[in-house]
Amino acid sequence: MEQRQVDWPSFGACIAIIVLVCVPLAAFPEASGKLLQSCYDLIAHELGFLYLLAGIGAMVLLAWLAFGRHGQVVLGADDTPPDFSTYSWVAMLFCAGVGLLAWAPIEWAYYYDAPPFGAEPASSEAAAWASTYGIFHWGPTAWCFYCLPTIAIAYPYYTKRLTHLRFSTSCHYFFGGREETRSARVIDWLFMIALLGGAGSSLGFSTPLIAACISRLTGAANGFALEAFVVGICVAIFGTSVWFGLRKGIKRLSDINMVLALVLLAFMLVVGPTVFLLKTSLNSVGLMLSEFVRMNSWTDPFTDSGFVESWTIFYWAWWVAYGPFVGLFVTRISRGRTIRQVILGMICWGSLGGALFYMIMGNYSMHLELTGVLDVSGLLAAEGAPSAIVASLDHMPAGALVIGVFCVVCIIFAATTYDSASYTLAAAATRHLAAGDDPPRWHRVFWAVALTLLPLTLMYVGGLKVMQTAVLVVSLPILLVGVLMSFALVKQLELDHRFS
Repeated sequence: MEQRQVDWPSFGACIAIIVLVCVPLAAFPEASGKLLQSCYDLIAHELGFLYLLAGIGAMVLLAWLAFGRHGQVVLGADDTPPDFSTYSWVAMLFCAGVGLLAWAPIEWAYYYDAPPFGAEPASSEAAAWASTYGIFHWGPTAWCFYCLPTIAIAYPYYTKRLTHLRFSTSCHYFFGGREETRSARVIDWLFMIALLGGAGSSLGFSTPLIAACISRLTGAANGFALEAFVVGICVAIFGTSVWFGLRKGIKRLSDINMVLALVLLAFMLVVGPTVFLLKTSLNSVGLMLSEFVRMNSWTDPFTDSGFVESWTIFYWAWWVAYGPFVGLFVTRISRGRTIRQVILGMICWGSLGGALFYMIMGNYSMHLELTGVLDVSGLLAAEGAPSAIVASLDHMPAGALVIGVFCVVCIIFAATTYDSASYTLAAAATRHLAAGDDPPRWHRVFWAVALTLLPLTLMYVGGLKVMQTAVLVVSLPILLVGVLMSFALVKQLELDHRFS
């Protein structure tokens, strides 16, 4: 236990960050909302192109790593078998790094009403882009933002046998063999801020959806009180899961959730408009592949429609803010795998999983709109995304059952996300954590509870834009650290290869 004692400076800094962010937001919600909006406009419009360049750069670097001479490097000793089966590994990384159930069924509607590339709103061209852009935003580029920090952290952690599992581990090359320096602490504190903003926003997106599902099933009044109750349910689930640890808690929850999610998707595909879903999905994949370079590099310099700033840059910022957290967590579960296996596994399985939700849930909801069965766009504008999602699911055969399963999957996704986040924060605030070790139980449970404060505050301030802004603001310093992290990884790999 002595080896896993709490790193009190990091612990105290994170608590201070939570208090300093939550108190002003709660005390002055209107002024805070306006300030956040100003920050969003400044960063998105003046610095947004940096996020696009970062996405392209991450893809190029990871392709070089996966298919080059470093791809066969094992994260751990050469004879170390993987700690987890491929199924459990994929389930854990997917459940830790996504919150797409709040977006997949409804995101197309935003693009349909305000499409990219100058397309006419509510036209057939707008529909084609609407069914495609969600797959793109949750596709290979997104998972590259997750994968690069994973490799940058995992390689020095396992090959140098470090005793700290922190974001600063990714820049170990610059610290001259020392694990604790002032620069390392600054990097770790930036990571904690980014994790709080990213995780807080994720729960801020998913909690109202869960509350809307519960309201539909039970008749309870939907509002902030119900949302707070939902957060309490999630706390109870992931607090229990964290207590049981990585193998008995997070792994089992993730395994169960993947089965439930796949069963739900298969049911919707079979009983829904199957031919439409298959044809639209195939068309979307083809359109994305043919326009992939254009979508990754489009800055919209001539029409200034705001599409890139509102969506692509927001999403890239979300992945950047979440990247260190996912990197730390996937590092912990990836011992025994090669660099190539981690890169291709994360990008391919992650992109496929995200695409399935958009292809089936998103296109089913779009079918309701296009056939006039349900005015999804109108509901979205009048009552918000949660109500529109629940209404679309209610049109499925056995709609109440579908909503119930969907609600359970949402809750477990939210729980595993916070489960992984609390585990990662506990690891970052632990002095020594050798490969295979876990932070103390009380430490993990504490962060499971503390992490609920920010999403509750963001929901109290209110609005999609507030949560988008929180993500964008906290991601900017991580974007800069990412450049140093990438340089350090390449230099360390080349140096070790030269003397191997």
